[in-house]
Formats: sequence, structure tokens, C-alpha cells
Amino acid sequence: MPLSTPTRTVTARLRRWAAPLLLSLGTALASGALLWPTAATAQASEPAMTAASATSAAPAVEAAMASAPEAAPAKIDNPYGLEALWKQGDFVARGTLIIMIIMSMGSWYIIITKLIEQQKLFRSAAAIGDNFWKAGNVRAAAATLESTSAFRYIAETGVKAVDHHEGTLVEAIDRHTWITMSVERAVGTVQSRLQDGLAFLATVGSTAPFIGLFGTVWGIYHALTAIGIAGQASIDKVAGPVGEALIMTAFGLAVAVPAVMGYNWLIRRNKQVMERVRAFSADVHNVLLAGPRA
Repeated sequence: MPLSTPTRTVTARLRRWAAPLLLSLGTALASGALLWPTAATAQASEPAMTAASATSAAPAVEAAMASAPEAAPAKIDNPYGLEALWKQGDFVARGTLIIMIIMSMGSWYIIITKLIEQQKLFRSAAAIGDNFWKAGNVRAAAATLESTSAFRYIAETGVKAVDHHEGTLVEAIDRHTWITMSVERAVGTVQSRLQDGLAFLATVGSTAPFIGLFGTVWGIYHALTAIGIAGQASIDKVAGPVGEALIMTAFGLAVAVPAVMGYNWLIRRNKQVMERVRAFSADVHNVLLAGPRA
């Protein structure tokens, strides 16, 4: 049914008014979606907020960690050291270790005492000067030396040989022979005194490596026993016995090397000392044979 003219006019006006109203309503709905997001939109925004919070909190955490004192590292005891060797070793390992310690202490004691003794002899040799040879007789000359000097001992021995030669059983022996024997005997006593302890050094130097080798063999035996009991060659089973074996080897070398070096050094110094002792004894021997000024 065709609309009348007034009706068409009203309809046209409603269309003109409705278009802006619908447009405004669509805009409002769109802005409302932005103001009140849905659950999915909120969930999507949470990671961004969390990342932002973490970024802002990172400097504070780093500052707190920097200000906190560093924790001391935990002390780890060595289960394969000397203490473990002594505690875990059997009587054979301990006995071997004790023997090597005694040998080492004895070696160092002999080296130090012999060096002191040799140094005294060098000083005594240097003290023999014009005062000794300008004295009226050998007895007075011997009194100028120290009471513990080996050179004084040799001089006094020669004087006693001269005194005891006359009117005694040794009178039948030639005077020259008797004095020579007495002085040489005194020199031999000094030399024997210098060589005391050197045999011990030689023994230690030659036997200490083999004693350490015995400890090595014993430690390897324990390592093989541990492997047989465990049924597998794991490092924790053999580390202790093998470490014990290596320590014994090191101990043997540490004992033997100073003993050998000390022995050679003392022998060389003894040779130098004895050269001076023999030269002095020869001079005293000649003076005693020269006349009755003993």
C-alpha cells in the first residue's frame, strides 16, 4: 500500500535521526570494550605486568645479593692424606712409616752433630799459630790450646810417650818407633771419632728406598684386595691403597737422598780436616824426636 506524503516525510526524518544514534551507540560499545576488557584480555595482560614487575624488582634483588656476605666454602677433608694413611693403615704400614721416620731423624742428627764437630776442628787448626811453636817445649805449647781440641790431644799423647819410654817395659823399643806409634795411634783415634755415624748414613742411604718400596708393594696389595672384594676397579676403591703406596715411595726417597748427600759431604770435609791433623802430628813428631824438650 503506497505511503502518503506525510508518512514518507516522517520516515525520512527517522532515518536521518537513527543513523547518528546508531553510530554513537557503536562507538560507545567499542569504547566500553576497551574500558572493561574480557577475561581473555586480562589474562593476556598479566604476563606483561609480571615481566614489568620483575624488571623493576631486579635491581633490588641484585643489591641485596651484593650486600649479603659471601658464604665460606665448605672444608673438605682429604681422605687420602697422611692422616688417613695413619688411621686406615694396618700395623705393617704404620711400622714401615715409623721406621723411616726414625731413620730420617737419626740421619739429620748425625749430619748436624758431625758438621758442628768438624767446624770445631777447623777452628782449632786455625788457632795453632805462633804461640804454639814459640813455646819452650811441647808440653807448654799444648797448654795454649783448648782442652777439648784434638790437636792438644795429639800433642799431649806425644809428650806422654816420651815420659813413659824411659825406665819402663817399653824401654827396649826404639824411642823413635815408640813415639811414632803413639802419635799415629792418636791420629787414628781422631779419625775414628770423625767417622762415627757415617756408617749409619750409608746404611740409611742404601736401604731407605727399599723400605719405601716395601711400603709401595704393601699398598698395591691392599689395592688389589679392595678390587677383588668390590668386584670392580672403581677409583674410590683403589685410590686409598694406591695413595698409600705412593706416599711410602716418597718417604723412602725423602729419607735416602739427604742421607746420601750428607754422607758424601761429611766424607769430603773429613778429608780436609785429617790433612791438617796429619800435618800437625808430623810436626809434633819431629819436635819430640829432635831433643829432650818435651
